[in-house]
Amino acid sequence: MNTNYVEKKLPFPLVKVWNENENRFCQEYEIPNEKKKDVLVKLYPFVGCPDLNAELFDIHAGKKFIAIEYKVIRENELNYLVSPYFYESGGTVIDWVLL
Repeated sequence: MNTNYVEKKLPFPLVKVWNENENRFCQEYEIPNEKKKDVLVKLYPFVGCPDLNAELFDIHAGKKFIAIEYKVIRENELNYLVSPYFYESGGTVIDWVLL
């Protein structure tokens, strides 16, 4: 197994955001709304990428959100597609349910 996998950085600024769930800072991309669909399609790991207006449910947070509210963080040289509640509950794309 290759433990040195590195993903290219996305072409957006990274900002530090406090992660309440892990009591540390994370790096989050600032993605403009007009680029959100392209990024979602690129990073969504499953068949049938949701529309930006789709209503989703984060099973970790127990809360609904609209797909365009997603976030992308960068950790350990990887990009992670996460819910808007990631910093409080840790939910990533694998924890989303389409409503």
